[in-house]
Amino acid sequence: MKRLVSFIAALSALTAMAQPAAQENPKFRVACVGDSITQGSGAARSKSYPSQLKELLGKDWSVENFGVSGRTLLKKGDHPYWNEKAYKNALSSAPHVVIIMLGTNDTKPQNWKFEHEFYADYTQLIQSFQELPSKPVVFVCRPCPVPGKGNFGINDANLQIVIQHVDKLAKEHKLPIIDMHAALKDHPELLPDRVHPNTEGAALMAAAAAETLKPLGQTLKP
Repeated sequence: MKRLVSFIAALSALTAMAQPAAQENPKFRVACVGDSITQGSGAARSKSYPSQLKELLGKDWSVENFGVSGRTLLKKGDHPYWNEKAYKNALSSAPHVVIIMLGTNDTKPQNWKFEHEFYADYTQLIQSFQELPSKPVVFVCRPCPVPGKGNFGINDANLQIVIQHVDKLAKEHKLPIIDMHAALKDHPELLPDRVHPNTEGAALMAAAAAETLKPLGQTLKP
């Protein structure tokens, strides 16, 4: 009898240990779409803004990084995000939330000549996610600031026009905005190459996204 009691106690302990793991299955899936800033260039390894966002949101959320360095929103840009496997993977991830932050590389001179197509291309990208069976909430981002003269052909003058497009999209399509520009505009020291936020800068971006997403968890359907 004592052996049986000991066995039952041990079995109960193992069952209790297994329960927390089951509870850690995330309810909500977030897909982060973007360029090198989303991918994490400039930040320490595993410290991109999506990685830090996952830490802030906790166990009920999974956050996947679908950023690809150098990619444009423009279909006629030099490296369109549309052509990437990451884009297809983002679509197939059945997200509940999509965060889009593209447009920085579109400010380069070779891409900016197609600026008149930016709004239409962005609209199509948004719709490609809205049409998914998971019916995700799509967030658009005001891109990170470009201090001084910028770098790599990326410049603030064109970025301000990108922000105008983003604001217009958000208003006309009733989309929520995450303002990554505001999160970093007073911290040029956190963008040491004048384009890519470092680890601290990525932390501010993650905080801006988390502040917007956390209340959403009350209304999302897992």
